[in-house]
Amino acid sequence: MILLSPPLSLRPNPISSSSLSPLPLSLLINGAPKSHCRARGSRFTVCLATKPLIKDRVLRVNGREALSGVPENVTLSHITTAAARSEGSDSASASASASFLGAVADREDCRHVFKIGVLRDCCLVCLFRFRIFWMIPRFGNSASDIPQETQMLLLEIKEDKSVSNEVDGNSEDPITYILLLPVLDGLFRSSLQGNSSDELEFCIESGDPAVRQSQFLEAVLVNYGNNPFDLMKESMKILEKHKGTFTVREHKKKPAMLDWFGWCTWDAFYFDVNPRGIMDGLKSLCEGGTPPRFLIIDDGWQDTENEFQKEGEPSAEGSQYGARLVSVRENSKFRNISLGPDEEFRSLKDFITGIKKTFGLKYVYVWHALMGYWGGVHWEAPETKKYNSKLVYPIQSPGNLAHLRDLTMDCMEKYGIGMINPDTVFEFYNDYHSYLVSQNVDGVKVDVQNVLETLGSGYGGRVSLTSQFHDALEKSISKNFQDNSIICCMGHNTDSVYSLKVSAITRVSDDYMPRNQASQTLHIAAVAFNSIFLGEVVIPDWDMFYSQHYAAEFHAAARSLGGCGIYISDKPNHHDFELLKKLVLPDGSILRAKYPGRPTRDCLFTDPVMDGKSLLKIWNLNACNGILGIFNCQGAGTWPCLDSSLSNPNSEATTLSAKVRSDDIEYLEEVAANNNWTGDCAVYSFNAGSLTRFPKNKSWSVTLKVLQCVVFTVSPIKAYSQNIQFAPIGLLKMYNSGGAVKAVHFTDDCLVVEGRGCGLFGAYSSREPKSCGLNSEDKDFEFNNGNNLLTLMIPSGVDSWEIEIYF
Repeated sequence: MILLSPPLSLRPNPISSSSLSPLPLSLLINGAPKSHCRARGSRFTVCLATKPLIKDRVLRVNGREALSGVPENVTLSHITTAAARSEGSDSASASASASFLGAVADREDCRHVFKIGVLRDCCLVCLFRFRIFWMIPRFGNSASDIPQETQMLLLEIKEDKSVSNEVDGNSEDPITYILLLPVLDGLFRSSLQGNSSDELEFCIESGDPAVRQSQFLEAVLVNYGNNPFDLMKESMKILEKHKGTFTVREHKKKPAMLDWFGWCTWDAFYFDVNPRGIMDGLKSLCEGGTPPRFLIIDDGWQDTENEFQKEGEPSAEGSQYGARLVSVRENSKFRNISLGPDEEFRSLKDFITGIKKTFGLKYVYVWHALMGYWGGVHWEAPETKKYNSKLVYPIQSPGNLAHLRDLTMDCMEKYGIGMINPDTVFEFYNDYHSYLVSQNVDGVKVDVQNVLETLGSGYGGRVSLTSQFHDALEKSISKNFQDNSIICCMGHNTDSVYSLKVSAITRVSDDYMPRNQASQTLHIAAVAFNSIFLGEVVIPDWDMFYSQHYAAEFHAAARSLGGCGIYISDKPNHHDFELLKKLVLPDGSILRAKYPGRPTRDCLFTDPVMDGKSLLKIWNLNACNGILGIFNCQGAGTWPCLDSSLSNPNSEATTLSAKVRSDDIEYLEEVAANNNWTGDCAVYSFNAGSLTRFPKNKSWSVTLKVLQCVVFTVSPIKAYSQNIQFAPIGLLKMYNSGGAVKAVHFTDDCLVVEGRGCGLFGAYSSREPKSCGLNSEDKDFEFNNGNNLLTLMIPSGVDSWEIEIYF
């Protein structure tokens, strides 16, 4: 037995409620003195003062009852570390309200389930793993709606209107958001779940019968605020400093391939990827005017052996997942390649060097599994024997088994995994990656990451094993590749998420499945909601998609505002170039928004897939404007692990409407420069090609059928002089038109707009200009007096520009 905590007599007492008495609620705005709040229009940023406390078996957060019937063995401890206080005023305020819930058991064990209180009568959204590798949202009003393996829980609690009116006379109910994040506590990993009695529980487990403990004082972070996005951001920063096991997104190096259009071989070829097909796909995309600048050679290129597949015999379903890696080199398909008299390649290096030169590729990534391959690394093969692999059989936790089985995991449980010895795992990754670098490979996509949680028995548990493998992987990435060149995948468990110190990109969705009609809308909704949590640690990867597909526009529009890399998996010569040119500039670059795309605040607690009435709105920002997408995800599919009969009877309604406002876009004041922002916005509808000026707080209506979407560029109208009001829209033929604009300057009646990309540029202007220039040369323009739309054409070949507008 391993003792992981001090004796019970040394455990700190729960914080006394008498020392934490909040100010009278009538003197507070959302829990803080009024003078401590910073107004943002009709909303407030994070303004935190009081700590959560447990009194009379009630957990109170910001003066509001969050949990009732809290058991006596539940603990509450506040975060007071110097690291949390040193970040600055915002983080210091946030840390003042952040606490940990924990619990004490009467015995030591490797797995506990603790009740922590009754949760009812609130709006909630949670993120849970419906399969071992993947997470989706669930919506509800009480703890019984919270599934096992929940990894984030956000509550919305409206304050008493009579109290808020006493404070500021505001007729709108102020809202408090309460965040509960189950985290890593030493060698244990926690998750949330509810039971049929509406009791919220946390499950905490080590994954190794030898790693046992009875006390858990930092199992669930509890924090609150009145901006859910600020709340999530600051809470993850607190965890970053307090736990020290991971790094938040904004502190990580961003791989350059994110800003270039890409192509992945998976849905084009699956395991049958081959050099001829890769050449054909790159050629057809380049000839169509959307040249990919990065390539992912997915599964099917590695040197493996499979004892469960016999040549000439039919293969059992899933038997491919029993294959083992036998060397770090490429397989025979990528050696001594002969594609024609002028296309001879002796090695993988020759091939990659050749396609980079021929097609202008900047980056080539290749796929591999965290354990080398699905079935691991062969323990007897001459070239891999030195890694001391051992045949092991995964063991899933009860939480995973409560939901959907995963075929790949079922197969790995059946065939076993050649698990690399943890003592040699860095040597393996270093050998693998240094070889790939010698072959002119620029980076890797590392898949099947959650498998580590099933292999912890005998190795110190799931948290310890995950940390060891991720440390080795990231050390090898940093040593061998130049640009933090890794895409993580199949890693939605918090063991992995809270171990990512370097890795900056992670897939935040289940696979894109082009043949599964029910999954198209779910894919978009799941990514948007998962990004609320995962987007604070990584840049979300929305996965590949087909450009020639009935739902292609739905996927393309979503990725344009996802803040993600954009790559497709079209089969060669099966492309919709009209669609792709709304995403890809002629030089192969994309217009990527600056944040992860997430649901708007008013969409956080409504089910965009199954309630039969709600549209999904996703927001993001560019340097000088915002982007807003609205999607009808209703009626096409149902969430996994949820009885479809529970869906709204109107869930198959073909047409739905929603109100949209410019301040659906968070942080718009960041790009508006408040000192000269009129409060009004120029709103450009990409779908309609129309420009409208909307006063502050004015809404407009959007009506959509199932699988329809619209995209708006929302640009704050700024007053540059007494007579000139202006708002840049950008490249009007691109989904994320505003992503083309880098900056706007004003000097002596001349506005200068800096940007990049070619095509039709547009902007709102309160006056018709006297003249326009492009890179200091006179340029013809058009001005529509009806809607104040100024347009001019930026010719092909002009990648970076300054537009001079004289009034």
